Amino acid sequence: QVQLVESGGGLVQPGGSLRLSCAASGSIFTFDAMGWYRQAPGKERELVAGVSRGGTTNYADSVKGRFTISRDNAKNTLYLQMNSLKPEDTAVYYCKGTKVVFAYWGQGTQVTVSS
Repeated sequence: QVQLVESGGGLVQPGGSLRLSCAASGSIFTFDAMGWYRQAPGKERELVAGVSRGGTTNYADSVKGRFTISRDNAKNTLYLQMNSLKPEDTAVYYCKGTKVVFAYWGQGTQVTVSS
């Protein structure tokens, strides 16, 4: 059973930066794709950024130019570098990995952007 554990969330002022990490219990190279999602209070969970096994990335329009997703296969870790954070980025951020038809989720990490 694959486990994903997020870390790196916290409280940051508008304009600040955070880097989220998602550590996998096994090789992330076996995932077909991985991604970061977020869910704000009262809203549906949404895709923030994704990366394929081959390295192709995609981003939500709201974070393009500010967030960068990357994966380190040697460390079995997925990252999300978040710059120029805005209050509307406040949410619980989740890591997801997909293998064929199976999806694996982490427990989430809270990101709060506030002055």
